[in-house]
Amino acid sequence: MAGGAAPGGSVQSKTYREARGWLLLPAWVTLGILTLAPLTIMLVYSFLTKEFRGGVIWEFSLDAYDQFFFDRGLFGDEPPRIEWTYIGIFWRSIWQAGAATILSLLIGFPTACFIATRPEKERTLWVFLVTIPYWVNLLIRTVSMKFLLRDEGPLSDGLIAIGAISEPLGIVNTNLAVQLGLFYSYLPFMVLPIYAAVERYNFALSEAAADLYAPRWTVLRRILLPVVKPGIVAGCILVFVPSLGSFLAPDLLGGAKNFMIGSLIEEQFKGNAGNWPFGAAASMILLTLVLILLIASARQSQKRDG
Repeated sequence: MAGGAAPGGSVQSKTYREARGWLLLPAWVTLGILTLAPLTIMLVYSFLTKEFRGGVIWEFSLDAYDQFFFDRGLFGDEPPRIEWTYIGIFWRSIWQAGAATILSLLIGFPTACFIATRPEKERTLWVFLVTIPYWVNLLIRTVSMKFLLRDEGPLSDGLIAIGAISEPLGIVNTNLAVQLGLFYSYLPFMVLPIYAAVERYNFALSEAAADLYAPRWTVLRRILLPVVKPGIVAGCILVFVPSLGSFLAPDLLGGAKNFMIGSLIEEQFKGNAGNWPFGAAASMILLTLVLILLIASARQSQKRDG
């Protein structure tokens, strides 16, 4: 026989085991071409030397990483000092992404719970309403957000018309505008994983706790949240990671004073004045941070499951 029953009721197939490598080959080839190869190129470029007119010189150098962390003066002959400019941009990116994640969680969690508790026939409609704005290109949506928030935009004009404010809000080109742009761009990435987790939740557990006189806050904290925690973690990762490397919202809504690491990387690859090794080094530093966060999250999940 080609297969047999294994302990636990699973079925192992000898034929499948022999063909597993060939079945996974298309996935490995796709992963290698679209993911590993570009990352390898970026890693190599980060250790090369910048060419004066743009591009790179194929000479090994750590100048790109040194430029990110240290300031050696205009001509590079001064004692090294900490380069707070790029570190500050990196820190701004972290807290902006973190704030966008928290805001998305505060709005996304009750939204997901609301959708999951609707009658089954209505849930598809609510999910459709959450996702339909994201059928439009991200660039167009970000430009639309800028139009909405600008001093002569509908938001300021409407508030002035009803007497809520006496002058334009002045939101564009501020950290608040960037925050709103990130929140608007990635909110569904928080709603959908939490909705999937809450939809599988057995609400009879909450009813049983209520019958035992448990307060609503206790039911939420001790029963609902531990069950849907994987969906919350997934949503936070899906919002935080792309927010960390975003460059459209900072460029269009934040201006030059509200640079994020994604904007910094983008600038290094534009035109002949770009610094490709420095952009690649900043990309690898960002990737390292993301990998550390993902590994820490995975280990925490393993400890919880254990």
